[in-house]
Amino acid sequence: MKLCPVILCGGTGTRLWPLSRRLYPKQFMDLGGHTLFGDTLKRLGGLPELTPPLVICNKEQRFLAAAQMQEQGLDPTGRVLLEPEGRNTAPAIAVAALSALASLNAAGGAAPDGEDVLLLVLPSDHVIGDAGVFARAVAQAAACAAEGRLVTFGIEPGGPETGYGYIQRGDALATGFAVRRFVEKPRRDAAEAMLADGGYYWNSGMFLFRASAFLGELGRYAPAMLEGASAAWRERSEERDFVWLGKDFAACPADSIDYAVMEKTPLAAVVPLDAGWSDLGSWNSVYEAAAKDADANVRVGDVLAEDVSGSYLYSSGRLVAALGVRDLVVVETGDAVLVTRKECSQDVKSLVARLTQHSRPEKDTHLRVFRPWGWYETLALGERFQVKRIMVKSGASLSLQLHHHRAEHWVVVSGVGQITVGDKLVELHADQSTYIPIGTMHRLANAGPQPLEIIEIQSGSYLGEDDIVRFEDNYGRC
Repeated sequence: MKLCPVILCGGTGTRLWPLSRRLYPKQFMDLGGHTLFGDTLKRLGGLPELTPPLVICNKEQRFLAAAQMQEQGLDPTGRVLLEPEGRNTAPAIAVAALSALASLNAAGGAAPDGEDVLLLVLPSDHVIGDAGVFARAVAQAAACAAEGRLVTFGIEPGGPETGYGYIQRGDALATGFAVRRFVEKPRRDAAEAMLADGGYYWNSGMFLFRASAFLGELGRYAPAMLEGASAAWRERSEERDFVWLGKDFAACPADSIDYAVMEKTPLAAVVPLDAGWSDLGSWNSVYEAAAKDADANVRVGDVLAEDVSGSYLYSSGRLVAALGVRDLVVVETGDAVLVTRKECSQDVKSLVARLTQHSRPEKDTHLRVFRPWGWYETLALGERFQVKRIMVKSGASLSLQLHHHRAEHWVVVSGVGQITVGDKLVELHADQSTYIPIGTMHRLANAGPQPLEIIEIQSGSYLGEDDIVRFEDNYGRC
């Protein structure tokens, strides 16, 4: 059987705020030239007999996911499944299983009798230090799953961690162990007792099983979920690179694969994994996973530290200076700064909850917002004006559009811009500019081989992103 990776790209961006946001969760964060999602795709290169991966995400991250797949040499066409809304991991894996089985038949129907596919289910936001150990564990799990078992990977515990669920192993199998029980996130004394007893693993949230075996158990223990996922798959539509699941997906009960299936099925098995794993669930875990200097500090970006130890210091652009402190997390972005003790970093999500209560935009987006054609970054915002820096990739263009409430001035900083204003088409180079009056149809395109950068100055009574009327668009957003 072929092995089909299934990459889960959900997440609310709360635990690693302010670097992660609701519309820019941690798997897409720039960690110094790489992302966790990109690292997950790269890890697949060490595995044999793979089909192209299936990626499951929501529409807000679809272009980020597709672009990073292309950077890894993967064609995203038909391999990115979009959820109408998040319903946790079990429904997401169900539609992935249906998709993988359908792909066995060129007509897109049910799989031929006797044919099946192994699903390797991976969250997109984990760190695995030793790819070779991981590949050997996958091979072991594949042998176990081929016999009909639903396999999870159990992490060799590094201590009495209270932020993870636990798995107790049972009888030995030909490969791996049967699962005796799953344990919810324990109190510290319970975690210490489990480690003293032995035979317990951290629950990694990674799985490997036959698609048909998983769907069979889902139908047994959560039939309403299987019915909703099946309806959403039947009602799917394809647009450009993406597969849009039907609206019935939102009717699926929102449940994790652990609750829906793994804690109930007698087919659950566990394969141990000791490969330098972390789910980066807090800033303290990011600190623990990173290389440290002689003072046990992690410094990223423009950081100046004096008489500082045991701290995580991150600058996205501005100078971060720290003096005479211990065991802190300091994270600077363009619009927010987080300062906390490492021991409190698990509670960052409570700050994000307060941002939500007050409808603060910092919970959702960064000042730099990524689009399929490039990105824009807010430089200044005030009463009746906004200044943006815009980058357009070579060969890309924004939609043909107009605004009812704002005018715009564009100044080319670098590159060659092909600009439509009304019925005129002009080519502008560095230091040249143009003006777009309110209500005038316009478009910005990159006519050169290098990235195009412009400064956009908006003025008007309303400057929101929803004041866009699109007439033509290369990315299906009209």
